[in-house]
Amino acid sequence: MNASITRDRLLCRLVIAVALAAGAASPADAEIIWTNYTTGSGLANNIVRGVYATGSTIYAATSGGLSISTDSGVSWTNRTTANGLGNNIVFGVYASGNTIYAATNGGLSVSTDSGVSWTNRTTANGLGNNTVNGVYRAGSTIYAATSGGLSVSTDNGASWTNRTTASGLGSNTVRGVYATGSTIYAATGGGLSTSTNNGATFTNYTLTNGLGSNTVRGVYAAGSTIYAATSGGLSVSTNDGTNWINYTTGSGLGNNLVFGVYATGSTIYAATSGGLSISTNDGTNWINYTTGSGLANNTVNGVYATGSTIYAATGGGLSVGVEAVPEPSTCAMALAGLACGGYSLFRRRRAR
Repeated sequence: MNASITRDRLLCRLVIAVALAAGAASPADAEIIWTNYTTGSGLANNIVRGVYATGSTIYAATSGGLSISTDSGVSWTNRTTANGLGNNIVFGVYASGNTIYAATNGGLSVSTDSGVSWTNRTTANGLGNNTVNGVYRAGSTIYAATSGGLSVSTDNGASWTNRTTASGLGSNTVRGVYATGSTIYAATGGGLSTSTNNGATFTNYTLTNGLGSNTVRGVYAAGSTIYAATSGGLSVSTNDGTNWINYTTGSGLGNNLVFGVYATGSTIYAATSGGLSISTNDGTNWINYTTGSGLANNTVNGVYATGSTIYAATGGGLSVGVEAVPEPSTCAMALAGLACGGYSLFRRRRAR
């Protein structure tokens, strides 16, 4: 072997060794730093079933009420039946401006003054069932996923139209809902039901179509891509439901039981009963975060992300994650690589 090349390699190894000794980390070691919020931090209950965030305001749906923080988790205010909620068990939450929608075990509770006062909607108002498992709002339309069908209101909750198996739903047990434009996605106990005409009719997707399970617990969509959180993995369709790819533990998920899903760009977040699984390349590869990574609990009931912040609703509190900023030593490692490359190029040009 050429002596100059050998010297170059030895020098590069020496520079890298020095950088490693200084504490440089491998690029593969990039991590998410988690902060956990529990009853000790002010949450109503450590069992968090759903989460939503906008700006510095966080909404945590817990088994002891709805916990709200307006200062990124520094302090919390809890809303319960004493404040007008339908029930203290809150399964999901959504907010738009000063209006908050809380899916409770006793109806859909709505506040138009940031949580100060509440109006509770029940079967008496037209809901399919008082157990509301999830809620979403698109424009002026409210969608309530209930244990007795999908309830839709176009007048801020004053009246409701209830969609059931008679409308084409896979099951009357609806665990989650998402909507965009005239398209509605309902996660049911009998498949993923979609409507492209505001709920007039539904098409139902099941195991036969490629879903991981007929029990769908959560759903999200972006463009023609649909993400279905099932009891048999995370099922993804990139052509509006025509074909499905199912991701399981064999693909890198923490568990095949997936409670919720969220996606932005090529990044997918899957809330599983074995951790929070994240893919940054459309599902090709997955990294699973657990208590060993800093999560409050391995049972992740729901997930939401905005910007560089991830919110995981777990069975042991609310975990908020932010990607760690590279340490100076990591930068030193990168510079060491550049130094090696530059020195090798210099040697080769000098040898000509």
